[in-house]
Amino acid sequence: MKMIKTTLALACLAAFTSQSVLADDGSIQGSLLNNSQTSFVEGAEIKIKELAQSTVSRRDGSFRFANLADGDYTLVVKYLGVPTTEVPISVKGSQVVQQKITLPKADKELDQVIVYGLREGQASAINQQRVADTLKSIVSADAIGQFPDHNAAEALQRLPGLSIERDQGEGRFVGIRGIDPNLNNVTINGVNVPSPESGVRSVALDVIPSELIQSLEVSKSVTSDMDADAIGGSIEVKSLSAFDRQGTSASVNVQASQNQLRSETSPKISASGTHVFNEVLGVAGAVSYAKRDFGSDNIEANGDDEIEQRYYSISRERIGAAVNVDYRPDFNNQYYLRTLYSSFADDEYRMANTFTFDGEDSEIERGSKDREETQTIFSVTAGAEHQLNDWLLEYQLGYSKADEDEPDALYYTFVGDEMAIDSDMQGQIPQITQDAAAMDLSNYELDEVSFERNLAEDTETMAKIDFTRLWDIQGKSVELKFGAKYRAREKSATANIFIYDGDFDGIDPAMFATAQPDWGLGDFGPGLDRAAMRSHFADNRSSLELAELDSELESNGASFVNNEDIFAAYVMGRMEWEKLTLVAGLRFEDTDFSTSGMRVELIEDEQLDLEDVVNTAWQVEKSYDHILPSVNVRYEFNDKLIGRGAFTQTISRPKFEDSAAFQIIESKTEEDDGVFVTEREAEVGNPELEPFESDNFDLTLEYYPGSIGVLSAGYFYKNIDNFVIIADVADLPQWDGFDEVMQPINGESASVSGVELSWVKAFDNGLLLSTNGTFSSSDAVTMFDGERYETSLPNQSDKIGNVTIGYESNLLSLRLTMTYKSENLEEIDGELIRMEDAHQQVDFTSKYFINQDMHVYFNAINITDEAFYNYFDQRNNNAQYEKYGRTFEIGFNWML
Repeated sequence: MKMIKTTLALACLAAFTSQSVLADDGSIQGSLLNNSQTSFVEGAEIKIKELAQSTVSRRDGSFRFANLADGDYTLVVKYLGVPTTEVPISVKGSQVVQQKITLPKADKELDQVIVYGLREGQASAINQQRVADTLKSIVSADAIGQFPDHNAAEALQRLPGLSIERDQGEGRFVGIRGIDPNLNNVTINGVNVPSPESGVRSVALDVIPSELIQSLEVSKSVTSDMDADAIGGSIEVKSLSAFDRQGTSASVNVQASQNQLRSETSPKISASGTHVFNEVLGVAGAVSYAKRDFGSDNIEANGDDEIEQRYYSISRERIGAAVNVDYRPDFNNQYYLRTLYSSFADDEYRMANTFTFDGEDSEIERGSKDREETQTIFSVTAGAEHQLNDWLLEYQLGYSKADEDEPDALYYTFVGDEMAIDSDMQGQIPQITQDAAAMDLSNYELDEVSFERNLAEDTETMAKIDFTRLWDIQGKSVELKFGAKYRAREKSATANIFIYDGDFDGIDPAMFATAQPDWGLGDFGPGLDRAAMRSHFADNRSSLELAELDSELESNGASFVNNEDIFAAYVMGRMEWEKLTLVAGLRFEDTDFSTSGMRVELIEDEQLDLEDVVNTAWQVEKSYDHILPSVNVRYEFNDKLIGRGAFTQTISRPKFEDSAAFQIIESKTEEDDGVFVTEREAEVGNPELEPFESDNFDLTLEYYPGSIGVLSAGYFYKNIDNFVIIADVADLPQWDGFDEVMQPINGESASVSGVELSWVKAFDNGLLLSTNGTFSSSDAVTMFDGERYETSLPNQSDKIGNVTIGYESNLLSLRLTMTYKSENLEEIDGELIRMEDAHQQVDFTSKYFINQDMHVYFNAINITDEAFYNYFDQRNNNAQYEKYGRTFEIGFNWML
């Protein structure tokens, strides 16, 4: 395999050097600015009228045409919202013609009713979507600021086909077309983003503050020069560059927010700035700080005999920074450095009451969880591009690291036996009856104390190189592109868990009692003093009895290291006729995977009077490769109507916790009616998992009416092999003698199909309307306990949608938005099907412009106080109900 990699890399270099000869043809280089000449224009279509060649202006407004013979040409510039512009230009000899183009005023004098360019970001996003070779949706920095979104995940939920998974009411993971977020690819400035959390691939985009983002691009169909691990799609996060704007710019934002559920007020401040020195060196920077104090009220059940009440008090602190440098000595040579740092600290205190109903033997556990968890992402990218006569050479080096540090998590559990409690366990909020004794903490005993220090780290190093050449052959534009990429990734989880279960004599739980918390779902009972328990543990830890075997089992079983080396090489071509554009190619990806962990078995044997933990090192290596074709077709029926089609093959590698080398086994031998019986249960990873493999078909029709707007309809179909489920595999020969073995396994096949509809319209009177919906269905086939089952894909929502109604005048901007996500299968929990209920959230944002540089704003989030709800089998059987409350924000923004 190393020989193949070396040969491919040398072939790329040889192909480049053999063609890199001096040419006598001329070229056109230029840049495109908006009407006020304050910023560059991205996404404009620029054609040479006399030839088949066309290009698209980049984020710095630049464009280029190479290999042009002597002659007079006409540049035709098309950009939605402004009249088509034609610019005559002459090329002589091998000269490089420089041309700056300023867009004319908007159609129908729209700039008279849209002050300060609020629609400019929306226009840019729609234009970029229009000229893209693939199916793409884009959120610009301006559009992010038009909604009350705290992070990148929440900003993406406004796009067609995108939905989010929430944590404590905040958007966290992004799903594309209802598909599991683990099946997406996420990059920051071209570098793949590792995940801070220990077991998953999905990137929690709530770590990235929205203020650090220049744009978010979602590709629903891929080309061969893109990473293949994108069954759902690919999300590209782009941070600010100095050359995104003309001259010098700066902005400052100050905000205060209040969460009604906990009546807490929280601050937020951010700033950004750009400066270009002599049109050669540019520096851009952004910083963001936010602290949010809030909480949630939660009630959960197991569908049988247990209900848990939970009271959360949470403080989240986000710190983000980005510094980007661009050096452009001339148009043909560009160098850049991109950095992004984000820290997300989640300080959580949870009190919980667990009620187990068993008649006179009913039991209550009152416990606490006290932990501060910090997730960080650091990404740095350095690269360059060079126009070397006929060839464009691009190369990039990147490093990114994410970690999740939980240094001092403390759990206390108090138990009360033979409690007088009862519940019918019915309804979204099941009610519990309990007597005065159950509400008195002095009737409980301290049962267990747990202290944890956990660390997850995910590091990736990347290098890539790309070569591109354009020809004009018999009136057709032909582009060849090829290159290679190498990624080295290491994912590790280290757990240090200390469980104390004895020497609690003389401890009266009433010493930790506080007033009953303001829990809005019923009677909660006494609270637990966070500071008192933390102080008690610090003073008495050395005298507590450590459950050494349980601690060793939990610590070693949750620790593993996974390594993944990926080499990719590709070749693709882009052919452009008068109306038709075809992009087709092949991508080769080779994956070397290894995992090391521990097989940990806890043995409790009454017959042999034995208690022990047996640790056995476990290491597995696995390699696999794929050759993946992609075809994207774009047909322009006329200036307003565009059709697209795509066939692609993509993959998604298994989650790290699913493929990790770990086994946690518990063996108990106890006497039962004079006979010793052994029961064995296990939870194990599966390093032999195959990656998901998907054939993807897309067909879309887009209508652009000529102003700022688009009406689109699309159909998609995905056929997925090797999807992963968690199953009981105790019946397999290798697990003979086990009563239960839960392990991730590959299913047989699955399919997802659906329709995606979208309408965006900016009316001349200032009214804005945006609505989209995705309607899909999925079918999955798998084996469980030796039987064949047909289900839907986990986390697949068959209906997701957004509606936004807005209005803009010269002083006021208003947005009322609604996001909707239908119910979906979350998991099969034993014999119960756990469903996540539909979720609908309404938000409002308003801005008042003091002048061109300053505005104040007010946001209302979750206006209808929508709850999060999961249920078992039927909607009346609670699995989890959680309330977050409404949040209100007021802020001030200044921009130069």
